[in-house]
Amino acid sequence: MIQTLIVDDERLAREGLKNLLKDFPEIQIIAEASNVDEALDLIDKLKPQLIFLDIQMPEKTGFDLLEDLIETPAIIFTTAYDEFAIKAFEVNAMDYLLKPVQKDRLGEAISKAKKQIDELKSERLRNRLQPDEKVFIRDGDRCWYVKLEDIRMIESAGNYAKIYFDKYQPLIHRTLNSLDERLSEQLFFRANRQQIINLNFLEKIEPFFNSGFLFYLKDGTKIEVSRRQAVKFKELMSL
Repeated sequence: MIQTLIVDDERLAREGLKNLLKDFPEIQIIAEASNVDEALDLIDKLKPQLIFLDIQMPEKTGFDLLEDLIETPAIIFTTAYDEFAIKAFEVNAMDYLLKPVQKDRLGEAISKAKKQIDELKSERLRNRLQPDEKVFIRDGDRCWYVKLEDIRMIESAGNYAKIYFDKYQPLIHRTLNSLDERLSEQLFFRANRQQIINLNFLEKIEPFFNSGFLFYLKDGTKIEVSRRQAVKFKELMSL
């Protein structure tokens, strides 16, 4: 079953899509939202694998929602406008369905999403690194063979990532999302969109703006933790 969230400000559009999805038993609709803020809360709580996402909604668009997500599920856009198609695929949308949604196109989109979700599950299981492993890092002419447990932080730099260990900060050609998928959740935590920290280097935690946290690492670095990631941290680490 693919756990699915529908996000659309029009109730009739949500109802119409739900009726179409009844013919696809692999889809399990776990919730629906009428705006971006409501959707973000549901994504945090329910962790859907697939989102049917409208683009034009009051106050915030479907693209705004994607910008606020750290971990992005499979996305199928559903919209009445065809001018956003190029941008949709630039943000790695699975498919782009024009309203009124046609059943055959819906089936094609679901097949793509199912394939992506299955492949991602297998890849994560196969590629997940263990805390006691070492990794090879190269930046230009310099190379290191580093224990994961010695990496205190990883920071996004566009399509690159900066790796912090000892006195070094090499850049590697990897995105933060791709690294996050491989790192052990026992050791590393995604604090925000820009930074992953090694929990063994966490020294102090303080409450921060908008129900977030401020993390202090042992080297003195301060890390702002978003409200949504603060909730996740408490779920993972609390008794």
